[in-house]
Amino acid sequence: MTSQSATDCPIKLGGVHHAAYRCKDAKETVDWYGRMLGMTYTTAFAEDHVPSTGEYDPYMHIFLDAGGGNILAFFELPNQPAMGRDDNTPQWVQHLAFKLGSYDELVAAKTHLEANGVDVLGPTHHGIFKSIYFFDPNGHRIELACDIGTDEQYAELARVAPLMLEEWSQTKRAPRHAAWLHEAANE
Repeated sequence: MTSQSATDCPIKLGGVHHAAYRCKDAKETVDWYGRMLGMTYTTAFAEDHVPSTGEYDPYMHIFLDAGGGNILAFFELPNQPAMGRDDNTPQWVQHLAFKLGSYDELVAAKTHLEANGVDVLGPTHHGIFKSIYFFDPNGHRIELACDIGTDEQYAELARVAPLMLEEWSQTKRAPRHAAWLHEAANE
């Protein structure tokens, strides 16, 4: 089996059309994302049959503008069992991360969320960005992040990325090529 590089791939993506998740209540989700994150509700689809499979499974599919041409979508599925999560995956792993323009915006977002009763973790310093974490009413973990790195830092991360992936693939131990990120965060 030969490996094909991304430059050889005939598919050229134009970005993320939308990312879709499940919600408990479509209206509550629209209201929460509007009040907490300023997202505009743009579109809804509702059907009794799934267009791709034809199966009967009534749903409401809602779309929210996350800025920059990015759309976050949710499905409410009233005939399915209650939402759950993958108990074999830690809660911190699966999350949605949204970009903010500055550290001041991040601090203001934390203040806004906490004033509205949302428990917020952070800011956490990741070396090249800082972020806060919290959960939406559906149990999805949300991250708001602002970049603080330099062009040189991002270039160095791009340079070591293939080396890190190869080392991880062979050892399943954390490569130290970018350990400086964590050292900078702890200063």
